[in-house]
Amino acid sequence: MTGKTQTSNVTNKNDPKSINSRVFIGNLNTAIVKKVDIEAIFSKYGKIVGCSVHKGYAFVQYMSERHARAAVAGENARIIAGQPLVC
Repeated sequence: MTGKTQTSNVTNKNDPKSINSRVFIGNLNTAIVKKVDIEAIFSKYGKIVGCSVHKGYAFVQYMSERHARAAVAGENARIIAGQPLVC
């Protein structure tokens, strides 16, 4: 353990407020890009409370909708592992 707080894998809460603070990340090369990479890229926009990575896509759950919107604006179409992200 590096001393960093680990984020939850839960990003599918049904709370209406949490839905607006969740970011979908598509076109993700999950053979190369791992959860720790996603967290490193997206943590600059705000506190991440959850991150789940699936085959080809991921979700990041932020504390606030403002952080989620900033992440989408900043990372959509960014090239990661040779593929443009779709946020």
